[in-house]
Amino acid sequence: MNIIEITNMSMQYRLQKERITSLKEYMIKLVQGKLQTNKFWVLKNINVNILKNESLALFGHNGAGKSTLLKIIAGVANPTKGKIVVKGSIVPLINLGVGFDMDLTAHENIYISCAVLGFSKKEIQKKYDRIVEFAEVKNFLDVPLKNFSSGMTSKLGFAVASDSPADIFIVDEVLSVGDVKFQAKCRDRIQDIRKSGTTFIFVTHDANSAVNMCQKGLWLEHGCMIKYGDVDEVSRAYAESMNN
Repeated sequence: MNIIEITNMSMQYRLQKERITSLKEYMIKLVQGKLQTNKFWVLKNINVNILKNESLALFGHNGAGKSTLLKIIAGVANPTKGKIVVKGSIVPLINLGVGFDMDLTAHENIYISCAVLGFSKKEIQKKYDRIVEFAEVKNFLDVPLKNFSSGMTSKLGFAVASDSPADIFIVDEVLSVGDVKFQAKCRDRIQDIRKSGTTFIFVTHDANSAVNMCQKGLWLEHGCMIKYGDVDEVSRAYAESMNN
């Protein structure tokens, strides 16, 4: 059964040609028909089917369209053309720590973040110690997050998000979180989630990690599909292009 179906999907962005400094100026130009924009296609005619329990690795240089594709799959953006069907709940492991209140403590943020994800107080209490242990913040629970380093905040964000069950996980370069030891913990956590039957979409420039975690690969450049299929073949082709 397909859990994600993307058919002839394209996404167009519009960029203003001139600098507008106020909402009033923007509205005047809009009403007068003088608002000039440049149009460009960030994704072009994407066709992808991902099965339940299957994992997809996304390859491509910066600006290839990977982040836009993830936003559309996550429901944050809508495509300009084509169709996308997503069946199941999604947890995005992207921009870890976004949504935290930096004036609140780690303890408070764990409860609030889990509540936002739909967990009851009883469910949060069951997973609380597990999150604290994984994030390695036991000695900093009463410290406001504004006093945390960016690495500590990302660790806490990963611990909270990865402890939330979902049908689909979107993983965008989060394996660079923390030191080498913590990165290994993240890989093990992701492998455990994947083995439980969760579908993964994994963005990385590390071909070895992609091959170890995914069955399929998609290589994007300038919004176009260069290669799609077996992850070994796609990663090999992408690596060869990088070397050349």
